[in-house]
Amino acid sequence: MEQKHPLPPFTLETAKQKIQMAEDAWNSQNPEKVSLAYTIDSEWRNRSTFVNGREEIVKFLSDKWKRELNYKLKKEYWSHTDNRIAVRFEYEYQKKDGNWFRAYGNENWEFDENGLMKKRYASINDLEINESERYL
Repeated sequence: MEQKHPLPPFTLETAKQKIQMAEDAWNSQNPEKVSLAYTIDSEWRNRSTFVNGREEIVKFLSDKWKRELNYKLKKEYWSHTDNRIAVRFEYEYQKKDGNWFRAYGNENWEFDENGLMKKRYASINDLEINESERYL
């Protein structure tokens, strides 16, 4: 059986560990690697896009990182319960036309008993920035 440690129920320490693992995986920009942290039938809402299952996660992230170049993400702990974690995040990226953006948002995560994320709900806003305003 697949497991992704740490497992719920989460403590403050293990919730923060899970967040750092997610940040590291997303910053790898490796869709297949990222998808392995999610259940096979994981449900996402990412902005107004709904994604279901690992295959769709890989496709979604592959497309995302073709559009969002020089991607760099930072996640921060917000709160947690036994099998849920809430984070705030920001990331910076560049579009093919050279313009830079910073995205801000919140995510709510729910995990199964094996530590795989079964639900991910992300609300995200983008702000165009000058390259000189980057800090990630």
